[in-house]
Amino acid sequence: MSSEEILFLSSSDVQGLLTMDECIVAVEQAFRVYGEGKAHPPAVLSVHTADGGFHVKAGLLELSQPYFAAKVNGNFPENPKRFGLPTIQGVIVLCNAENGNPLAVMDSRDITSLRTAAATAVAAKYLARRDSHTVTICGCGNQGRVQLKALSRVRNLRGVFAYDTSEPQASRFVQNMKEELGLPITVVSNLAAAVRQSDLCVTCTTSRQPLLGPDDSVPGLFIAAVGADSPAKQEIHPALMAKSKIVADILEQCVVMGDLHHALVAGVVTRAGVYAELGEVVAGKKAGRESEEEIIIFDSTGMALQDVAAAALVYEKAQRQGAGIRFSLAA
Repeated sequence: MSSEEILFLSSSDVQGLLTMDECIVAVEQAFRVYGEGKAHPPAVLSVHTADGGFHVKAGLLELSQPYFAAKVNGNFPENPKRFGLPTIQGVIVLCNAENGNPLAVMDSRDITSLRTAAATAVAAKYLARRDSHTVTICGCGNQGRVQLKALSRVRNLRGVFAYDTSEPQASRFVQNMKEELGLPITVVSNLAAAVRQSDLCVTCTTSRQPLLGPDDSVPGLFIAAVGADSPAKQEIHPALMAKSKIVADILEQCVVMGDLHHALVAGVVTRAGVYAELGEVVAGKKAGRESEEEIIIFDSTGMALQDVAAAALVYEKAQRQGAGIRFSLAA
């Protein structure tokens, strides 16, 4: 491929190139590099509309070569009902960070989905109890399915509770995931009761109100709060945040979006009270779980370096395999 050619990778290309296991390794390395202070803080720009919004996430990573990636995603929760379109749509532009040369343009949906779940898996690896085996998935859409797959890679799961406000969606989740993972999965209507019987919980919804309160937990619980990726969204009550050890993916993002944002506004948590960023834990600068009893919340707002790492992995595999379509912007 000449220096003027750009690689275009469709959704099907990305699906064929990016595996869950590879993504977890790449995302863990991105957190480690950032935690070691070897990567610039990533950037995010958000623009909101009445029914959704857009965000641009950008970052730099030194991998096999210096890479820059910028992801432009639209997030419109009503899309499936109103237009028959995915909730999340967008593209990632990958560039050579040494000279600015554009390398690839690729569909962002599967990268976003897998790298989000991979971050949960990395967090659970360091923050969940080693003997954790029961998980509650709150939100049974595509992200819920991918989150369960990712967790199954890092913990020996034996039982799953599935909660969703849509019973048909929860039923589809059970059918699909039982076939794929062979785990016993139970649809539940009482989220709090399920979480109190669990070792792990993932919330991946579009909720704008708390789904879990201070009494909806048990000692030793690990919660990955994934859904609150804008200031208006919320899944965890500030009082539950206040009684837990909080680990942020990127503190500066969680301060303005995510569930930490709401706890700060409520005045029950301070920035200084946040235990760590996940990168600090992965890099060994701070301990992960320090007792079997502590409740730990991973506030996951989506770090751009996850996108850089996953996009670079996809690009390099595509180069080796001859995948995608090549085009040029030159006149």
